[in-house]
Amino acid sequence: MLYSLTPLSFTLIAFVFALFAGTLGSLLGIGGGIIMTPVLSQLLQVDIRYAFGASIVCVLATSAGSAGAYVRQHMANLRVAILLQLATAVGAVTGGVLLSFAPKRTLFVLFGLAMAFTAFMMVRKRINPRATVPLDPLADRLHLHGHYHDTDTGQHIAYRVTRSKIGLVLMYIGGILSGLLGIGAGSIAMPTLATMRLPFKVCSATSNYMLGVTATATAGIYFAHGWINPFIVGPVALGVFCGATIGTRLVHRIHTKVIRIIFVIILLITAIQMLKKGFTPPDNPTTQPTSASEVHP
Repeated sequence: MLYSLTPLSFTLIAFVFALFAGTLGSLLGIGGGIIMTPVLSQLLQVDIRYAFGASIVCVLATSAGSAGAYVRQHMANLRVAILLQLATAVGAVTGGVLLSFAPKRTLFVLFGLAMAFTAFMMVRKRINPRATVPLDPLADRLHLHGHYHDTDTGQHIAYRVTRSKIGLVLMYIGGILSGLLGIGAGSIAMPTLATMRLPFKVCSATSNYMLGVTATATAGIYFAHGWINPFIVGPVALGVFCGATIGTRLVHRIHTKVIRIIFVIILLITAIQMLKKGFTPPDNPTTQPTSASEVHP
């Protein structure tokens, strides 16, 4: 824990962690909010709702810094993204409305459970890419199937999308979590897209593209509640945008397995820390902002 930080030290620490969060978030399609929320709420002692507000802006910055590059590289599946964004945006508004009624400890627990679920989905038995893909009439009608060139292996990979209706339901739930937790639904989008049988790198690129719409739907609600603090958001947004730009350049040079392992480790550490925070007895002092972050919008 860090206490009594000066404004300069708070800004520098937040920027460095945001740079890392943006790079990793861009690689993994998670938006960086998963990393910045525990950093702000636990390491820098920022109130949890201000941490969520900064994280949702962090998600916007990640999407802005990486989505365009992934589209130019033809890795993002735009048709799948647009379809799932319909459900995610509605869920994000629902979650943002529910946020006013959710106790802080409940938010910590929900965040931890969401991270643990995502880690489980990423380490479960891998689907054989050569296995028969179940037919999906909706995916056929909407032409959701795609292909991309993997520069890491030098192969041109074609894939078929399936379980699109299940994906819509899961992304509505992901949108609710985005509105409640400020994580941009990236933690749910990745396993959802994998369930729909998109290759891992396409999942990451498509998730990054989707994050911006979800975060935009949520950010307005956080702003209306006064939970987006410019002093906190400034260094976070700048660091994440720079990191996301770096991540798009690294995605072709890092093996998928390495990215997956890093992802799971970070999720498990985050889940443990947030669940521990959520189950802290209520008579313990509630986490408060540091002196550096006690600037109210």
